[in-house]
Amino acid sequence: MDESPELDRLVSELNTSAVRRAASAPRLEEWLARLRNEGASDLYLVAGAPPAIRIDGTVRRLDEALLDGDDIEEAVLPALPPHAAEHFRTRGIADASLRRHPGGRFRVNLHRERGRPACSIRALPLAPPQLSELSLPAGIEVLSRLPHGLVLVGGPTGSGKTTTVAALVDAINRRDAKHIITIEDPIEYEHPHRRSVVEQVEIGIDAPDFATALRSAVRQSPDVIVVGEMRDPETMRFALAAGETGHLVFSTLHTTDVASTISRVSDAFPAERQATIRQELSMALAAVMTQVLVPGIGGGRIPAAELLIVGYGARQHIRKNALQHLAQEMTISRREGSFTFEECLAQLVGRGALSVEDARARARHREELEGLLAAQRART
Repeated sequence: MDESPELDRLVSELNTSAVRRAASAPRLEEWLARLRNEGASDLYLVAGAPPAIRIDGTVRRLDEALLDGDDIEEAVLPALPPHAAEHFRTRGIADASLRRHPGGRFRVNLHRERGRPACSIRALPLAPPQLSELSLPAGIEVLSRLPHGLVLVGGPTGSGKTTTVAALVDAINRRDAKHIITIEDPIEYEHPHRRSVVEQVEIGIDAPDFATALRSAVRQSPDVIVVGEMRDPETMRFALAAGETGHLVFSTLHTTDVASTISRVSDAFPAERQATIRQELSMALAAVMTQVLVPGIGGGRIPAAELLIVGYGARQHIRKNALQHLAQEMTISRREGSFTFEECLAQLVGRGALSVEDARARARHREELEGLLAAQRART
């Protein structure tokens, strides 16, 4: 009899928890539907704030009640695949992709902040983009025709790096009969078999980590390898080796310009190894591109980029760690397809896609941009 109140309390708590879990699933589905229907790119669930979505780069709160950590965990955790749910329980962070019909696919990052669960969800396109759909400079297409080597695509978070790489893979897939292997965490774009055969490896499901997956991939006779992100020295080392041995390798890094993209790789290694890594980089690199998204005239955001096709001069500068000269190399190697960030901004202004004010605000070398804009005005 003495235990009855305690037993009643436990039963009540279990029933309450079950009711909350049952109610949480529709909430997640409603949020995902809202994300798609409003054309948003991201959904943010943070304790102490209502759900928020990002549209054209601007975060907007939804007209809903404030969330707490239990709301977020109970809504998101049951939807994750088992390996991701276990990763969150043991390490406090998990990345996964979700598929919903008819809502499509979503990339989920469940994590903790100030000791409470929080979540960021990215809406993924239903099909790989084509280069012509991305408003990228026309010269980017040359990257899909490189015979071999390492191609690095840099940029800040949310700048469209993964989308650009997916479009390059789609171009190869439509045009060439190749064997393509992508290694991602999680898979963002699903590539159908077109002219190429495409294998897509997801970390946590198909392989334990990038390095293991990449080591296995090079034994499978691939023509093209995509490494979703180079996060550690071991993965970087395998990617460099694959680029040097006849494979075309694409990967992304969180960087701001061509020079910082290259230095990010060498700086990931101990000081005593960096000279050797720079030597390997100088031989393996085929091209380095960085991009950002800028506000387009009429709304939305469009990519602005710079591209270095790595030739003899750039290899010498990389080997000697004289990365400050790479901006000049982009101008020197223009015939090979290179272009500077300022040249891209000027082209966007000339096409009527970007305002002069926004181009000036984002230029890294203001004098170069002004010279290009003046030349445009003179031609018209």
